[in-house]
Amino acid sequence: MAVILAGIILPGCTGLPAPDIKFVDHGVRYSSKPDFARVEHEHPLGAADLARLTPETLKRYDQEQIDQIYVRLTAGIMPDGLFDGSPFLPKGNSGDENLAGIIGVLKGITSRPQTRTLELLANHLWHKKVFNSASRLARTRIDDLVPFEHLISRDPAIPSRTAVRGKEEWLMFPARLYCGQSLLDSRRESIIIDYSYADSIPGYRKFPDYLTGRWGMEVRDEIRMVRPGFYLGRAYLGKIFFRNFTLYNEDLAKRELPMFLKRNKIRQACWQGEQIRPIAAAPVQDR
Repeated sequence: MAVILAGIILPGCTGLPAPDIKFVDHGVRYSSKPDFARVEHEHPLGAADLARLTPETLKRYDQEQIDQIYVRLTAGIMPDGLFDGSPFLPKGNSGDENLAGIIGVLKGITSRPQTRTLELLANHLWHKKVFNSASRLARTRIDDLVPFEHLISRDPAIPSRTAVRGKEEWLMFPARLYCGQSLLDSRRESIIIDYSYADSIPGYRKFPDYLTGRWGMEVRDEIRMVRPGFYLGRAYLGKIFFRNFTLYNEDLAKRELPMFLKRNKIRQACWQGEQIRPIAAAPVQDR
């Protein structure tokens, strides 16, 4: 076990290369994209592979590689407790083309104020979360109300608050958690973070919570577990892919890592039983 742990890149280590994860080659055209079942068959990810991935190293891959990692993951366990998030762009993407594409397609995003609203969400929505797996609810933790003051002032209700590491944070943008079909990979379910019907969740405040719901940007996130305490996510606005993000609970990830490597199994929230990770990829036979 000590030998295995020594080869794992721990969070916080910067400047290190991306782990040696294998991918199926592809070209620029969409028609060259490999079938996801083929990716998983030829290059399955074992527990040791997943243990080497971190929120930082994922940023070193291009979008096709991130997608190929995502489709080899499973939903895993339902997140519970505090998670720090990190939205990120793939290698070689500045984000300008992504934002322009969203503005050009998503309904209602036609003016500068609406563009600023989208930028506001991008800067805050995927950074800090708190999950309650028992009630299947999630909320965004906001530690600075200044960017939202012009919206909050329109609702007399006081935002819900919580204390995290001795610092006060406000809870906004409620969402429901459930298992549902991935918009990228329909072969298996992901854990969905759905803001569409936030107005039915206790504690909902129209301002600013409507921004993520069915009368706003129609945000729908989906996540799959890399390992306990660590999830890779995909954010959608009106079913249009917007951004990658990670969710990470450092204490949980460090505590569960040795057992994850030892058992080589993943408990599942979206179907009964466990998935056993392969020790190594099976050789591909030429036909």
